[in-house]
Amino acid sequence: MTQVSVKICGLKTAADVAAVAASGARYAGFVFFAKSPRNVSIDTARLLALGAPVGLAKVGLVVNATDAALDEILGAVPLDILQLHGSETPERVAQVRARFGLPVMKAVGVRSEEDLPALLEYGRVADQLLVDAKAPKGAALPGGNGLAFDWRLIAGRRWPCPWMLAGGLTPDNVARAIEMTGARQVDVSSGVESAPGVKQAALIECFVAAARAGAEAEAVPRL
Repeated sequence: MTQVSVKICGLKTAADVAAVAASGARYAGFVFFAKSPRNVSIDTARLLALGAPVGLAKVGLVVNATDAALDEILGAVPLDILQLHGSETPERVAQVRARFGLPVMKAVGVRSEEDLPALLEYGRVADQLLVDAKAPKGAALPGGNGLAFDWRLIAGRRWPCPWMLAGGLTPDNVARAIEMTGARQVDVSSGVESAPGVKQAALIECFVAAARAGAEAEAVPRL
């Protein structure tokens, strides 16, 4: 059976973490970015991460964070992966990976074919790629905007490291996205919310189920 790994990002409460664990998702994401409605304090993230069950990978999303900020976060929160979601250069990705000793996931925004070379460049220095919809110019948030991109741009493509599909995914479209792109990992935030930052357990469960269905459908040979 083809497997798909799901990341639910922007968790803020113990109920969120419990819902993610119950759904069978693999990754739980915590946002450390003050402008985001999904932002959590370091103290809150620590409690949530400590309460997460064994086997649920804890991902910390940061945006152009300094070494001092990362020291503060990692000194308190037991994270498994750092997600760099800003304008970090490949050199900065490599530096963070070497200095902090954690796997690094780099988000790369895609809007057109012109954005694809960056995926190859970052794929050489990151442990994982997050292939996301590029935020509109002037947007307050680099991600979590509920926007999708043309999935045909990345259909059948591969990069030097594992990758995860993000951007505008919902329980209604994730199966189709997986079928079109061949993604083995998917990420969702706003697509399982009733309002910005307010996760819904039922939507999380539906999203994970739909992602699995999409992976199984994508694996079926077409005659």
